[in-house]
Amino acid sequence: MDRSTVIFGNEISRKTQEKATRSKAKFIKKFGDDQKQNYHYKLDEITTLNHLNVANLKISQKPLKIPEKAVVIGNIRMGFGHYRIAIAIASCANALGYKPLWHDLSQYSESTGSKLVKHQNDLYSFGSRLSQKSRLFNRFFWEPLNSEGFKKLDYNAIDQKNSEIYTPLYQDFPKDLPYIGTHVWPTQGAIHAGMTKVVNVIPDNWPMALHLAEGSIHTVQTPFAYLGYKMLNGFAKTKLKEMPANSIKETGYYIDHELVENLVNDTSARLKRLDSKKPLRILLPVGGAGAGGEIFKEVIKFLLPYIEDKKVQLFLNFGDHLNVYEYLIKSIPSLEAKTIKLFDDYSNYQSLVDNLGNATNGIYAIYHKDIYQAVYSTNLMMRHMDLLMTKPSELAYYPIPKMFIKRVGGHEKYGAIHSSEIGDGTFECDNIKSIVEMIDSILNQPDILESMNNNILKLHKNNRYNGGYEVVKLATSK
Repeated sequence: MDRSTVIFGNEISRKTQEKATRSKAKFIKKFGDDQKQNYHYKLDEITTLNHLNVANLKISQKPLKIPEKAVVIGNIRMGFGHYRIAIAIASCANALGYKPLWHDLSQYSESTGSKLVKHQNDLYSFGSRLSQKSRLFNRFFWEPLNSEGFKKLDYNAIDQKNSEIYTPLYQDFPKDLPYIGTHVWPTQGAIHAGMTKVVNVIPDNWPMALHLAEGSIHTVQTPFAYLGYKMLNGFAKTKLKEMPANSIKETGYYIDHELVENLVNDTSARLKRLDSKKPLRILLPVGGAGAGGEIFKEVIKFLLPYIEDKKVQLFLNFGDHLNVYEYLIKSIPSLEAKTIKLFDDYSNYQSLVDNLGNATNGIYAIYHKDIYQAVYSTNLMMRHMDLLMTKPSELAYYPIPKMFIKRVGGHEKYGAIHSSEIGDGTFECDNIKSIVEMIDSILNQPDILESMNNNILKLHKNNRYNGGYEVVKLATSK
């Protein structure tokens, strides 16, 4: 079935159909044609995530023997967000008694599909970094593309045609094997390959046609996203036919089982530290694209007096972007001498997390070359932090008080709006002046964090953090 000609009953123009066909042909010419190739897999346990029972699907010469109660989690490396959501779904799947299988389309370097994913991810990462350096590029290209360009139904039609390229990577899977995509391209590939139990996990709060994968069950985290997608609101200049019943579900937030299970105790510990006037633990993670170095520099410079007065402890997680750390120590000459480094030593890092009560230094710098460690290190540390300072990405929905710094792309704006409305995060502080003003208020008005923590407990009582479990249940139900 050609899913680039009609989407949810809405006919795509002949001009766009022809553009989609040319796009697919261009990528096949550039990266090769493996449509007749059948790729097989073997299981390779992911050591960093062994507590989640996750096995990576690596290329093999023999067909895959499917484990009992397996659930495939399709994803790609595009920043850290899609990986983090995939880990959250894997965590919930494991907690519900399933075996999560990690299907990262970007890792099969010999396949045309992986070459296409890498090409598009490289473009996105470059754009993300450039948007933080050039106001003109951000204002006139990057913001409009990420908020309005990706919103149009025509964009989805082109993606649908391109995603036919991914189908050889699904031939080892039974058609009725539960498949959960945490990026739309793996989801579309599963649908084109004829899989029948597919869930499309939509990450953002801003509805965009980019995330559509007709034939799957779409899940969203908020009522705002549900209605926007249901109505295909703004996806074309004219009114469109709505998504049919049962094609989209609001599940709540996609959060790891271990964070949900310990939420009450972790939040209570935050409130107790706040009441005892302990040094405020701030976690500042670098995003997967490695953008935002200038903002981090100004945040650190502002916080240094508070750190020296033992009012703040700052945990800088550079993910797998050592270049951002190198930029900061060049920009702030005194930083390196004040910092305890935990670089590429995951065991030592885990020991720090387990014994944070004994951590007396003011600044800690964390870096891991391994992608799973780079992503999951934030999850480990998050449980013990008082404030997460982040752009309004996938982290906007996590159960920790959040202060939002400048977004990378217009689609992220609505994560901050949602969080500020439900009261577990600030509004977006999109310039240095507003950032330092917000930090100052949080440090000197403890009732701000107290309110956020209490709202997190209220949300938990209403099962708002159970989205990961609900996604797995949708994929595995009859």
